[in-house]
Amino acid sequence: MVLAAGMGKRMRPLTATQPKPMVRVAGKPLVDHALDKLAEAGISTAVVNVHYLADSIEAHLKERKEPAIVISDERDQLLETGGGLMRAAEKLPDPFFCLNSDNIWLDGPRNAFADLSTFWDADRMDALLLLVPHKGARNFTGMGDFHMDAHGKVSRRKPRKIAPYIFTGIQLIGKRLLRDAPEGAFSTNILWSRAIEEGRLYGVPFTGQWFEVGTPKAIKPTEQALSNGE
Repeated sequence: MVLAAGMGKRMRPLTATQPKPMVRVAGKPLVDHALDKLAEAGISTAVVNVHYLADSIEAHLKERKEPAIVISDERDQLLETGGGLMRAAEKLPDPFFCLNSDNIWLDGPRNAFADLSTFWDADRMDALLLLVPHKGARNFTGMGDFHMDAHGKVSRRKPRKIAPYIFTGIQLIGKRLLRDAPEGAFSTNILWSRAIEEGRLYGVPFTGQWFEVGTPKAIKPTEQALSNGE
């Protein structure tokens, strides 16, 4: 699943007349960077949720040959990340990859999706997050998101402390994570917190380069790095 329904407020003014997934970086819309990676990994179908300026995203996605696109329509209500997963759940396999539509990354020695697949263990995990250390996170200036123990089990950053890993926006989710979910709009963080309490949220370190492209000022340095193959 590709999450593409957000309002893109941090990317204003570029998102005043276009949804964030359609903002162009290095010659193509952000959403195509994500979908191209899925196609390269051999993933045949992607569910894409839409809300803000949904018609433009749908029209663009109709031109794609692979992966095949299935739309999860949120025009009636923006459901946030967790609610978006719930609306699309019947369209998704178990487990399924989930990624943000504004993700740009360069793989390391192995494909990111192959790394997640290799480490996945449905008996122990509800979700497996792709986590990047600070040295591999370009344009990122935050304090990090998670700690990870020697077995890959994840815990959250403590208040006013730095955590060594940043969530890339890419994960592998078992449908067990979605059980007994709230109705309507809610954040996936609610489901993650329960998984942490149950010892079922895991991470795998990403060995490539990941680009935070959340604001207009991040576009140029990202394009420069991609053109140099960094």
